[in-house]
Amino acid sequence: MFTSCNTIKRSMDAAGRTKTPFLFGVDFELSEGFFIENPLQQSEILFDMEGTGNGAETAEGGSFTFVASPEEYSRYARRFSHVMEGLRYGNSFLTNLTIRTPVATGLSLKEVFLRSRAKYRLYVPGRFVCFSPERFVRIDKGRVFSHPMKGTIDASVENAEETILNDYKEKAEHSTIVDLIRNDISRIAMKVRVNRFRYIDRVETNDGAILQVSSEIEGTLPGDYLENLGTLFFELLPAGSVSGAPKEATVAIIREAEQEPRGFYTGVAGYFDGTGLDSCVLIRYIEQTEGGFYFRSGGGITVNSECEKEYAEAVRKIYLPFT
Repeated sequence: MFTSCNTIKRSMDAAGRTKTPFLFGVDFELSEGFFIENPLQQSEILFDMEGTGNGAETAEGGSFTFVASPEEYSRYARRFSHVMEGLRYGNSFLTNLTIRTPVATGLSLKEVFLRSRAKYRLYVPGRFVCFSPERFVRIDKGRVFSHPMKGTIDASVENAEETILNDYKEKAEHSTIVDLIRNDISRIAMKVRVNRFRYIDRVETNDGAILQVSSEIEGTLPGDYLENLGTLFFELLPAGSVSGAPKEATVAIIREAEQEPRGFYTGVAGYFDGTGLDSCVLIRYIEQTEGGFYFRSGGGITVNSECEKEYAEAVRKIYLPFT
């Protein structure tokens, strides 16, 4: 099932030329992924891309347990300090730092998939389940759209929407990512513009609602974009919202700070229906290992970040999108 990203890129180009539907996913390190033609005809990998897929229906369920055991604050602080050093030296303007949290639940990953309420859902047996709220890019009728997400706050906080929209650090972080994604899209498209800047989405979780901040960026693709679908798509990787800016130097900082590969977490996945492609960033993610289940979460770090707040945000993102 799994193959190299170069093979996936070539397969996407070929499928774009013949307008053959496919499902794909690639990991953050761009070392492996999967590519499935006519994925609606199979049931091994389940997916739902905003209502389209072989797992579009959700299931109701009864009570469940979900217990997270986040890493100690002191461990996070050491890695945060390493990231801050890179920021202060000017090697990065924004770095996405993540944590890996053991979680205990009586649910299987497939049950989590079926019960989740999210814009994008993906279940790969034996590997992971993802219930992502974040679109990566959508390609349709010669145009490309991206919706980078940066900024999260507990919806129960008094004046939560006003608080996060007026927060200097949050605005600066979001602006940096919008600039990065706009530059990325300019590599493959023309007439790139920001249609909406810092709008709010509400997400319901098993631990209360959260608000998340996104923007919308649009560009016009060249006339032969379907013939080069994979080549153009891979020009945008890794996703800027879960790496940082500038990408190459920031990814090196991430590697040093996190000390382990992310795998499919913060990679991307998408579905092409023969005419248009929609894709998501693989966040809100639980992976399966021999040692059990691990929830991956994180957030963007800038020179204005405070370690305790960033740790709290990473922990706050450990949730199931159902009650």
